[in-house]
Amino acid sequence: MKYTNLGRSGLSVSRLCLGTMNFGWTTEEPDAHAIMDSALERGINFFDTANVYGWGENKGRTEQIIGNWFAQGGRRRERTVLATKLYGPMGEWPNEGKLSALNIRRALDASLKRLRTDYIDLYQFHHVDRATPWEEIWQAMEVAVAQGKVLYVGSSNFAGWHIAQAQAAAARRDFMGLVSEQSLYNLMARTVELEVLPAAQHYGVGILPWSPLQGGLLGGVLKKEREGKRRLEGRAQEALQKNRERIERYESLAAELGHEPGDVSLAWLLHQPAVTAPIIGPRTAGQLDAALRALEVKLDDKALARLDEIFPGHRPAPEDYAW
Repeated sequence: MKYTNLGRSGLSVSRLCLGTMNFGWTTEEPDAHAIMDSALERGINFFDTANVYGWGENKGRTEQIIGNWFAQGGRRRERTVLATKLYGPMGEWPNEGKLSALNIRRALDASLKRLRTDYIDLYQFHHVDRATPWEEIWQAMEVAVAQGKVLYVGSSNFAGWHIAQAQAAAARRDFMGLVSEQSLYNLMARTVELEVLPAAQHYGVGILPWSPLQGGLLGGVLKKEREGKRRLEGRAQEALQKNRERIERYESLAAELGHEPGDVSLAWLLHQPAVTAPIIGPRTAGQLDAALRALEVKLDDKALARLDEIFPGHRPAPEDYAW
């Protein structure tokens, strides 16, 4: 396994992050425990979750599954860099969501209880809260850090100017601020290259791409379709039909390079500036094995250029659309 620092922090994390969104939803607890054990054995030390995972009436279930896994001992907690998130409502009563000082306190304590730990390595804002001032947010996080409940702070789904706003407010308080940002980023979704990536690079914020395979469209969907292994429906099928020609070219290029399409997609992200670790979300142990292959894929300048031809990217704003 290869490791790197999370943004400008001194925290060492694996180049792949284990996403746990499927645990307790499509992956049963024993299988989730087996996946986490296998991830640690392979050197993946960076696990990501959120308080709302489990969804619907089962919100919090994913954190509980991880907490039960930690409780088995074997230095599982000590070897894991644990990231979780808050923002989404955990109930219907006021102040059970978003980023007020009250909800930060309550949500953090509830996550610690479900996770059966006394600290979170990386506590992340799942979304920007436009109604709460940064002075209030950072004051609450300063308290959490001073109490030893949180070590680092990150964001998710922020625009570039949100990152700048957050970092400016943190600097006024002599607080470290954000060290990471989770964004939708893959070969087919490159909007973050306009302003989020430049902001992240400027402020030393590590990018954690989520949905690195664009919901499976970059994971060899046409090959699986031909083999009868997968058939998309609804919006996913519409997206496939809209992008079929590009995906056909992409899968042909992956075959020419001698790699599986999903491996190429993850490897491409690992070649991008500011990216710390793509978030992989395996439902099975086999999918975890497949994701690990991407660490060995080397893409030369010619291959990277051909990928850009198939899935054009963006220059940083405003040069992308102005002189």
